[in-house]
Amino acid sequence: MVNIKKVGEIESAPLELLGEPLVWFFAEHYRHRDVCKRLLQLIDVVEFDRNALSAILEFLECDLPIHILDEEDDLFPLMRKRCELNDHIENVLGFLSGEHATDMHDASEVKCVIAKAISEKRGLGCYSESRSVIEQFCTGLKGHIAVENAVVLPVARVRLTETDLRNLGRRLAARRGLPDPFPEAS
Repeated sequence: MVNIKKVGEIESAPLELLGEPLVWFFAEHYRHRDVCKRLLQLIDVVEFDRNALSAILEFLECDLPIHILDEEDDLFPLMRKRCELNDHIENVLGFLSGEHATDMHDASEVKCVIAKAISEKRGLGCYSESRSVIEQFCTGLKGHIAVENAVVLPVARVRLTETDLRNLGRRLAARRGLPDPFPEAS
């Protein structure tokens, strides 16, 4: 049974996927693209939609930073440990780390516009800066997610061991205050 929790209007990844951490990352990337889609739809909307704006703000404040920690503190170090020189992964991971810093900067600008819209009970279309900050954030995020899905995750499937994957799933769960997804393997 798939257990999907709603956060406002943004579905959380099914918790069962923590037992398959590489699939978890793919599901999380889908959520990020969904948030971008929603943001881009709201750029020109002048009507106030507290639920939509609050859900996106919560995602940017909570989920995005945790996801970046998942990659920077757990997935990328495992990749560096397991990959071979001919995988040429170090340049990709370095690029993605830079993109994560840019994401956080751009997300802070998007959060400011959303917070202003919520406090003034207006849609994002009421603010001249909405289009530029949202498009910049979404373009960057979608671009590097494409690299992660096309390069990093396929290489991880080949290079990471079963023990690596169990430990990765455990760390992802622990970061979220969730139980061990592999209790029988302890």
